[in-house]
Amino acid sequence: MNRSGAKIVMEALVREGVDTIFGYPGGVVLPLYDEMLNWQQVRHVLVRHEQCAAHMADGYARATGKVGVCLATSGPGATNLVTGIATAIMDGIPMVAITGNVNSWAIGKDAFQETDIQGITIPITKHDYLVTDINELPYVLAEAFYLANSGRKGPVLVDIPKDVFIAKT
Repeated sequence: MNRSGAKIVMEALVREGVDTIFGYPGGVVLPLYDEMLNWQQVRHVLVRHEQCAAHMADGYARATGKVGVCLATSGPGATNLVTGIATAIMDGIPMVAITGNVNSWAIGKDAFQETDIQGITIPITKHDYLVTDINELPYVLAEAFYLANSGRKGPVLVDIPKDVFIAKT
């Protein structure tokens, strides 16, 4: 079976029991948004600003005891999650923040809307990942949820380049 990175992300989210994602679409995460249409068991809450997505994922986790999930695109979209991620780390709230990034080959080349979201969030996450190989996606997402919800709970960031969302395996 030929599966895209976006499909692998959705499979992993369903496997982790995710029923709600808070997010705002943008260019590099559109392949994931397209794939979401095939997963009726996962509700997407469209926010008006990425900061709302992080705060809503935080509130969802507090209210349900589940891991809250937020989604943003690259660059300014990803950086808009920072305040909500910082709130989650300070209060020990389990959250997985998924961000899109520019294509793998463009990272580090000052591409349009490229931001080092990993570097920005190191002090305010339990761990963060940059997934440049589609074959690592299932393992990274499983580990992200495990880390977010174990020990002192807190946020984990998973940054996925556009070419990984589109790639097939």
